[in-house]
Amino acid sequence: MSAEVPEHLDVLVVGAGVSGVGAACMLRRRCPELSFAVLEAREAIGGTWDLFRYPGVRSDSDMFTLGYSFRPWSGDRAIADGAAIRDYVRRTAAEYGVDRAVRFGHRAVAADWDGDRARWTVTVERAGSGERVELTCRWLSVCTGYYRYDGGHRPVLPGEDRFRGRWVHPQQWPQDLDWSGRRVVIVGSGATAVTLVPALAERAAHVTMLQRTPTYVVALPSVDRVAGLLGRALPGRAAQAAVRWKNILLGVASYQFARRRPRAMKWFVRRGVLRALPRGYDVDTHFRPPYEPWDQRLCVAPDGDLFRAVASGAAEVVTDRIETFTADGIRLASGRHLPADIVVTATGLQVLPAGGMTLRVDGRPVDLPATVAYKGMMLSGVPNFNLVIGYTNASWTLKADLVNRYVTRLLRYLRRHGYDRATPLAPRTEPADQPFLDFQAGYVRRSIDQLPRQGRRAPWRLHQNYLRDVVLMRWGRLADEGMAFGRPAAGS
Repeated sequence: MSAEVPEHLDVLVVGAGVSGVGAACMLRRRCPELSFAVLEAREAIGGTWDLFRYPGVRSDSDMFTLGYSFRPWSGDRAIADGAAIRDYVRRTAAEYGVDRAVRFGHRAVAADWDGDRARWTVTVERAGSGERVELTCRWLSVCTGYYRYDGGHRPVLPGEDRFRGRWVHPQQWPQDLDWSGRRVVIVGSGATAVTLVPALAERAAHVTMLQRTPTYVVALPSVDRVAGLLGRALPGRAAQAAVRWKNILLGVASYQFARRRPRAMKWFVRRGVLRALPRGYDVDTHFRPPYEPWDQRLCVAPDGDLFRAVASGAAEVVTDRIETFTADGIRLASGRHLPADIVVTATGLQVLPAGGMTLRVDGRPVDLPATVAYKGMMLSGVPNFNLVIGYTNASWTLKADLVNRYVTRLLRYLRRHGYDRATPLAPRTEPADQPFLDFQAGYVRRSIDQLPRQGRRAPWRLHQNYLRDVVLMRWGRLADEGMAFGRPAAGS
């Protein structure tokens, strides 16, 4: 540990992905007097969009809402590929000069709050050397998302040691992999699998998506024609705002309709699949999930690419269970054998709250599951600290923008009133028994006991509804029943 006096900053942002770059830009725009740095464990800006390099990687939300509110997406494609999104995030960082504030190869491993000094001491491990240094800050903003970057969820599959082909996990896609003329089986049915099937089918001998349970898949156009019309009819910024709000309102309405009228939503989705696939295709076996729409995230097939791959015969969807792997493929519970040269385990993510950092407040460890989330962004009993976790039912950045803007509101409020800390309080007269993520995806179900809890009402609960959250986060009171403010102690 370095014996030098730690460098002190007003704000430390952890993570240089979409959320972290957004946080830094918001600080630069709204709190230019504050000093800050961005810690990034990897060697590049972009987060998820720099890490994921598997074929076909793209957004599963429209870019007009996935883009930042302060720097709208100006491309013509509503569904963009990973490289375009990565470039957009990097250009945003450069435009606001926050790329110069990023410290690459710096992994935050621990943070300790000292109430007497009203500051965090953050322990940082430098890549390569493993050297540990300390930084101090008034405010700590963790923008690392909620999954582990160095490894995805990889369950042990029956008989997998018998397989003599190649194993690949999308999160560590080998850039030298050649699947041309190969038989590929993708194990999984989520957004990654739905993306990979049409991309691999262009060169593979055959691609099979092997799923235990179907997923809702909807075909959406990759180019927003209404955006093009508005772009020609309105000035630039007005057109961008109109397209963004059009898509926000459509997204909120679609989600609310699905939750309130699930049977009708299932009918609409099923009708779309029937129209996209050949007559007689067994839609109900392969595209009719046993759960309601938005219990898990709906998957998007831009321009129906998944359905086209299946209809052409280059790919197929198989709904069955694995009995065992063989030397050259997979034997299913039905008795069918799937030949395979390459098996892609698109089996999901591993949750890693707060980027794996350990937190202590005045010497006491913070037990994350014992805390209550405040406005979906702070933790009860943990001062001057926030997490940025995006929406599960809409574009990630919509929520990230709200949180990052709220943090700047709070920082300005503290300074204006002479406070040095803001500490969320757990509700005193009612239970906090709601899950932090009201979502049934496998990675959430596996890890729900690692996450904070929510209360039953605001400010201890957000409802995954952007319109309601805008009111609460942008215009709601900062001094409410869930927040305690403190001033510096005499002589400090």
